[in-house]
Amino acid sequence: MKKADLKEFLDEKVMLYNSPEFITSDPIQIPHLFSKKEDIEIAGFLTSIISWGNRNMIIRNASKMMELLDHAPYDFVTNHQESDLKSLEGFVHRTFNHTDFQQFIQSLQHIYLKHGGLEQALLITDTATNYRSAIHHLKSCFFEIAHPQRTQKHISDPLKNSAAKRINMFLRWMVRSNAGGVDFGLWKTHNPAYLSCPLDVHSGNVARKLKLLLRKQNDWKAVAELDSTLRRLDKEDPVKYDFALFGLGVFEKF
Repeated sequence: MKKADLKEFLDEKVMLYNSPEFITSDPIQIPHLFSKKEDIEIAGFLTSIISWGNRNMIIRNASKMMELLDHAPYDFVTNHQESDLKSLEGFVHRTFNHTDFQQFIQSLQHIYLKHGGLEQALLITDTATNYRSAIHHLKSCFFEIAHPQRTQKHISDPLKNSAAKRINMFLRWMVRSNAGGVDFGLWKTHNPAYLSCPLDVHSGNVARKLKLLLRKQNDWKAVAELDSTLRRLDKEDPVKYDFALFGLGVFEKF
């Protein structure tokens, strides 16, 4: 497929899936329950962290998370006492259990009280044009307080060549314009041109079929390769093509 034809094809799929109807079947519906910036951030972050496996299960368990946080995630995170964390016992999503959940609440409190919140902690502060170092910085800040070793695995590190799919998805939600009604566009200090596609089995397979990606593994090197290709199609909003790749893979079995 010629570049112009490929861009037209993908742009049509973006228009199809980047619409409010997409929300009803996607985990992004959880942060859409809130209107306060910090509630949206925390609900989105926690939802993205457990976004692997069956989508209905993800949505159900993310809803349970919000219920356990009294449907006020920012207030719970910033004002909780250690005794409040007992209410989270029994929560589990696959390998993410209540111990991890409790640690995430404590670490999020640390992020908001000591590092200016998630928007500041994930800000690109060097000359990079992607979030590789910024995600590593978030992880460093997140776990600079006492924590169980097991919980570290739930935040990926691109410096260790992880594709960091879930954090990249969260970044898309927060940074990308909400003109389509799906993403929030809350973080005005960030540049959507630097976002990376949340690379998983579905989007990776579709990208390879369309010759957008040659690398076989879904790792950070593949993310960087896909970045390069998608930015040639739209340098200002390259990650909009996540809607096309995901929609083709999940909904159309491309």
